This record gives sequence, structure tokens and C-alpha cells, in this order.
Amino acid sequence: QVQLVESGGGSVQAGGSLRLSCAASGRIFSINAMRWYRQAPGNERELVAGIISGGRINYADSVEGRFTISRDNAKNTVYLQMNSLKPEDTAVYYCNFLVRSTSLLPLADYWGQGTQVTVSS
Repeated sequence: QVQLVESGGGSVQAGGSLRLSCAASGRIFSINAMRWYRQAPGNERELVAGIISGGRINYADSVEGRFTISRDNAKNTVYLQMNSLKPEDTAVYYCNFLVRSTSLLPLADYWGQGTQVTVSS
């Protein structure tokens, strides 16, 4: 019932910037949380940043001060502005939403397809 589509990945040099977008479509009653994760080859998937419906935001220590998460509730879209990128930021980035499809259904997890971010030195 819900699909998440990501865009904005690519290749940049160290110190550059990228902006990721993730838009949800389908039957949506409410979105309780929007999050960005990333996973590099051989590594565990890690939480990068998250925002809940009330506006509370948190970041991983490794990106604090460089990345900014924001949302457009009217468009069911979350963004990740990434500045001062480092080679260690190279990974596949995934968005994750906690969604209630109708008032009668519980929350459910939905994932984007992933978008590659590559940072070269």
C-alpha cells in the first residue's frame, strides 16, 4: 500500500555536498517517523538521522554538524542535506518511514530502494 522512492545520490569529491530525497506514496493515514540509514559493503546498516512527527531530530555522532534532516509533511517527503562529505560517508543510503495506512491499522515499517553515495578523495 505504501512505496518509498529515493533520489539524489551520486558521486562527489571530498568536501562536496549532496541532497537526498525520499517521497512516500500510496494509502497513508499518518507518518510517525522518518529516518535515514546507510550501509557500506561488509558493514552493518546504521542509523544516520531521524525525525519523528512531533519534530524531534537526532543524528549519528559521525554526521553531527555536517548533515541536516528535514521534512515536507504536505508531500510526505524527507530530505537529507549532506555537506562536507568525507570518503567514509560512502554507502548506500536508505530511507525508512513508520506509517499508519488507516486509522484501524497499526504502524508498519517501509523502506526505500536505496541510493548510492560515493565520496572520493
